[in-house]
Amino acid sequence: MGLLKNKVLEVPSSKQTSGKRIARKIEKACLSLYVVLFLAPDGAFTQKVYLPTTASLATRPAPQWYSNAKLGIFIHWGLYSVPAWATPTTTPDKVTDWPAFYKNNPYAEWYLNTLRIPGSPTQQHHKEVYGADYDYYSFADSLSQKTRNWNADSWAQVFQDVGARYVVFTTKHSDGYVMYPSRVVNPFFESKSITSKRDFAGEIATAVRKKGLKFGVYYCSGLDWTFYRTPVTNLWPDLFESMPKSVAYTAYADAHYFELIHRYKPDVLWNDVNFPENGDLPGIFAEAIHANPDVVMNDRWRRSNELTHFTTPEYVIMDTITQQKWETCRGIGYSFGYNQVETSKQLLSSEQLIRMLVDIVSKNGNLLINVGPKADGTIPENQLKPLIDLGKWMKNNGEGIYDTRAWIKASQVLDDKTELRFTRKGNMLYVFFLNTPGNGMVTIPGCNLQAGAKAVMVGEKEEAIPLTVGQNSVKLELPKKRTSQGIFSVKISGLKD
Repeated sequence: MGLLKNKVLEVPSSKQTSGKRIARKIEKACLSLYVVLFLAPDGAFTQKVYLPTTASLATRPAPQWYSNAKLGIFIHWGLYSVPAWATPTTTPDKVTDWPAFYKNNPYAEWYLNTLRIPGSPTQQHHKEVYGADYDYYSFADSLSQKTRNWNADSWAQVFQDVGARYVVFTTKHSDGYVMYPSRVVNPFFESKSITSKRDFAGEIATAVRKKGLKFGVYYCSGLDWTFYRTPVTNLWPDLFESMPKSVAYTAYADAHYFELIHRYKPDVLWNDVNFPENGDLPGIFAEAIHANPDVVMNDRWRRSNELTHFTTPEYVIMDTITQQKWETCRGIGYSFGYNQVETSKQLLSSEQLIRMLVDIVSKNGNLLINVGPKADGTIPENQLKPLIDLGKWMKNNGEGIYDTRAWIKASQVLDDKTELRFTRKGNMLYVFFLNTPGNGMVTIPGCNLQAGAKAVMVGEKEEAIPLTVGQNSVKLELPKKRTSQGIFSVKISGLKD
């Protein structure tokens, strides 16, 4: 398969000349590394041109579409989808023993790393099913065969039905396998063994954009196990020491990003696990903006935070409203990549997923909920059901989710333990009931309304609700019978600033 076995894949510091030669070779493989100036026929600039400097890039306003979108779909699909196996122990927000977590890693997309840890359950599973000497990268042949009948349009329809407004696809995860026909050369692998012949990224981009959704690319630049073979066995210092730091890898990551930008003009650049210290981050950001003026960048570059647009807590929800835009990313289960071992015990129910979205949006966040397809591209039924149910709920309640902003408070708990969440849009206040109140009379303090304020039950048939305006409060009289079940919302008009 072209892998240099049993050798350290970092370019040693004593061989910098060789490293630079490799870097030049990689850079030559990248297409069209230029700054797009968008000239009109008369020679005038049709948009502002940002220089590849922090000072210039910092003057760019944040695109508003991302704050309005609220719901995105993450897709983890790659070689790891073939074995599709991990031990579903816990989620990373609950970890107390990191060495045990990595040895029993619940993330199926980390299959290769866990496989390299002596005595891990994944290593034992791999030996029993495939044989101890079976090369992980041989899964590329299986992926190619299994995906012959896959069609990106079917995914795009599902994502539109769910109510998502953007999709982020994993173009290269930590295993180093590239999910599009890249022309950037990996110095340790033959192209055919590390790069997909089929343009999965491009097909998905085309399909979702036809449905009116934004398209983003995920790229793991901080880890690449084709350059560094020692497994990560602990959060500190292993994870950070395993980040490739060679000249060759820096040029490799830079070239991939420029290639992704010019191929797909992404709406989201979703980087993971830091970015090489000497990488051309200002150049990448400037190039991305000139290719797509609506592009947003996440915070996982760990550099130039003033130029990024949102933070990315993983399996974590903020406690309160934050001024900085944020996005919770997580799987429907414990894994991002498909894990055949997961059951309903690990997966979110429909109600849990809806509740999570409402809670996140009330605190100025977005939810990037992950789909982990099988190797053949099938979305597993136990992932699909909560997504479909979320989509049905969004058709009736989405107006209080999309294009909203956080109110003066995110939540309230009534005397009978009923939990409320709030969003606002102009002079409209949306009140979400996470459970049905025991008393039909609900008082919301801190609600300052204009004369003539009205309230309606949000849904297919908007039903008027009697309200009484008090001193900086409002009392709602909920109907005894509701057509919708589960989490519901009420819209109150006439909200004062």
